Amino acid sequence: MNKALKFGIGSTLLTTSIHPRDVATKLLMCAATVVLTPALLTAQVSLGTVVDLAQRNCDAVKLAEADVAKANAVYAESKDVLIPSLSVSSGVPVFPEVGFTGQPPSVWSASMQSLVFSIPQKHYIDAARSGFLSASSRLKDAREQAALDASTTYVALDSVNRELAAADQQQEMAARLVEIEQQRAEAGVDPLSELLQAKLAAANLKLAHLHLEARAAKLSKDLALLTGLPLGSITPDHASIPEIPQVHADEKQRTLPGIEAARQLARSRLDQAKGDQDTNYYPQLGFALQYYRNTTILNSVNQFFAKPLPANNFASGISIQIPLFDMGHRAKGHESAADALRAKVEAEQAERQNDLAITELTGGLRELDAQAEVAALRLQIASEQLKTVRTLVENGNGASSAPGGPAQASPRAEQLAEIDERQKFADSEEAALGLAKARLSLLRALGHMEDWLHELHTK
Repeated sequence: MNKALKFGIGSTLLTTSIHPRDVATKLLMCAATVVLTPALLTAQVSLGTVVDLAQRNCDAVKLAEADVAKANAVYAESKDVLIPSLSVSSGVPVFPEVGFTGQPPSVWSASMQSLVFSIPQKHYIDAARSGFLSASSRLKDAREQAALDASTTYVALDSVNRELAAADQQQEMAARLVEIEQQRAEAGVDPLSELLQAKLAAANLKLAHLHLEARAAKLSKDLALLTGLPLGSITPDHASIPEIPQVHADEKQRTLPGIEAARQLARSRLDQAKGDQDTNYYPQLGFALQYYRNTTILNSVNQFFAKPLPANNFASGISIQIPLFDMGHRAKGHESAADALRAKVEAEQAERQNDLAITELTGGLRELDAQAEVAALRLQIASEQLKTVRTLVENGNGASSAPGGPAQASPRAEQLAEIDERQKFADSEEAALGLAKARLSLLRALGHMEDWLHELHTK
């Protein structure tokens, strides 16, 4: 049975009829939307998935892939000059030809040509191959850098989220502490300065919480840009983060893809310079083949020859090009030699910079490792002190107890101990985050990034 619903707007009365089942259906859909919307907006995404998305979405990777495709095409082009090329053309005169036009008239023609022998071309092929290898190494380097950026940002966001949870607990404890001090000040137990100190501690914790929120927002934005996912849709899954291997500078160093790319580029420039220089000294041999289908339609060509023009004309031959004097190619050789020298110096510079980065990371890693150990010990001490305070709050017998018994701890002391324990937890997380970033950077500098990616895919 339908129920009529009346809505009054001003002096106007609106009447509509709604079935009860329609109302229930709409209410159910609204409830489902409210429940499911948060799940659709945010979800736990593993570190391995984030790294894969970052490698696919990274602009540097896309540019490197385009460079690989171009280098592969250049390599194929340098080899394909040895493969005969075939072309066919045709043409019909628009007006009748008069007189001798300089070449036999043809309906269509075909030509085939290729390079047979060239010492410079061998250097050009080697240069193109080294260029392709250099582009491939740059692609690998770009993928590793994208993985490092995504891993570092993901681990940092996970750590900051854990610090935020601890900061939320600290704020609740600080509010409880302010309430306790307010009561004690009103009762005349503590001076007003204690209440002000509690409010100052609460304000400092609020400021620290705002700082953590800003860091989390920045890291979330970075992850969104790295992966291409909507902002705030990634919630780190702490269980998906594998343990970062503890590598050291004295371990066997692998060739970094970026350094290998620089080496291959230097080799490519050197082969290019050799090819440009040899062009001035070595001859080149080429092969050519031509066919013409001649015609006497719309022309008087037979008037200029002793015999009628044959319909089929075929020619072939080997062309030899001997360099005698070419200042342009000589200058080109000098230019290529300068490029090769520059590429070689840049490759050596990249190696020295990577060695320096390894030395700096190793020294910083020792310090960060010690800081993380200190922070972990401080957290353990704070946890034990909190347990002691809680025991005194629950079991302390106060001044009226037997001699030597534990003094009754106040709720104020418990709140202070809890706040201190949460602060030590945040300090420990921060130290662990700095250590993780340093280890990941050292993995990258030592060329062991593949081991980390393997850990992510097997996690």
